Amino acid sequence: MELCSVQTRKNVHNYLFKGEKFLNLGNPGFLLFYLLFLTMIFTFYMLHFSISPIVNFTTNSKEDDAARPRNSLYMIQPQLLIDNNTSDCDLFNGSWVRNQQKSSLYYTNFSCPTIPHSKNCLLNGRQDEEFMHWKWKPDKCTIPIFNPKTFLAFVKGKTMAFIGDSLARNHMESLLCLLSSEETPMDIYKDAEDKFRTWIFPRYNFTLMVLRTEFLVFATERVINGSFTGGFDLHLDKLNGNWTQHLPDIDYAIFSDGHWFLRPNYLYENDNLIGCIYCGEAGVQHLGPGYAIRRAFQAAFKYINECEECSGIVVLLRTFSAGQFENGAWNEGGFCNRTRPFAREEVKIGDQDWEFRNIQTEEVERARKDGKKIGNNFEIMDVTRAMLMRADGHPGAYWGNKWMKGFSDCIHWCLPGPIDTWNEFLLEIIRRKFST
Repeated sequence: MELCSVQTRKNVHNYLFKGEKFLNLGNPGFLLFYLLFLTMIFTFYMLHFSISPIVNFTTNSKEDDAARPRNSLYMIQPQLLIDNNTSDCDLFNGSWVRNQQKSSLYYTNFSCPTIPHSKNCLLNGRQDEEFMHWKWKPDKCTIPIFNPKTFLAFVKGKTMAFIGDSLARNHMESLLCLLSSEETPMDIYKDAEDKFRTWIFPRYNFTLMVLRTEFLVFATERVINGSFTGGFDLHLDKLNGNWTQHLPDIDYAIFSDGHWFLRPNYLYENDNLIGCIYCGEAGVQHLGPGYAIRRAFQAAFKYINECEECSGIVVLLRTFSAGQFENGAWNEGGFCNRTRPFAREEVKIGDQDWEFRNIQTEEVERARKDGKKIGNNFEIMDVTRAMLMRADGHPGAYWGNKWMKGFSDCIHWCLPGPIDTWNEFLLEIIRRKFST
């Protein structure tokens, strides 16, 4: 908009800068004209900058918010600033809310090329889809949506390993799908049993590994009359070297374990039998799974903190994610056919699952104190409460297993599904703790 014509500007210039009129500042007409001129300039300035795109108090998208660093100079909505940058907000105490966005999925069971058949619940015949459309909402903040570009920028040039049982693998499979929209990963290694797997994202030089270990510690399956029993001899003071040998090359180690301890296992220390879990054998003390879980994590974390080549490693322990069979155990006709999450008040807190969670958090706190001395970082990803509410998110009968028909999978998680939230947690923990 032109506030004054070219001729007017010429007139103003001539009036102000002709010798005798320029010197005659006390002239009332001059003063009045000068005030009008200044008013016009000020008005032009205000109009211009009130519509200028340089100052923007709204975000373009939630993805942009998640991608910006914490010290960004962008001006964003005050509520988003509080929610997404409150480092002391408890991420893990909240509830599940229905996502009202038209498209609330990061990926679909067709768009992700790496979904394993056993987790592709819709492809295996599941009809309801609501389980995919709930989002975790902490009580006092929100979790930014997962931005694969942001995640890969944080871990560029790093190696991340998921260490533990098949739920550790499930967690890694979710992350693969989430990151695939930014770059297709390359599958570069798989062992004969597909227990150790390595993927790489070449543009970011990011390596993603899964290191399978059912117990963390050294274990051998018990054999009676030439047949495997399903129970194990666990040496609680000796680690499984198959995963420990990789530690010096790992920057982020995501640990999870627990379900394999709920078997008739025999426990050893210093090569001496000290007790068992559910063995029911006379003269052998029942120590319970909690004892073995604690000793296994103690041994793992002690090894890491004594490993000179592991200095600076980031260790995150993902807490116990309970199985949710109803009407019996997995081999007794138990099933999980719910289609909606539980409300918070419907979930029972305080049973064995919560005991395992407490043991894990206690051991992380113990390891954190020792780790600080050598630059190691220990953090908790506390998913236990959130996942107790999600009995609707398991494959159930829809896991496509040809060899175990009639059995339900109420331990692992459908993809896409609630487990994607674990990687929202993971990104937010990295952003809060390790992105500076």
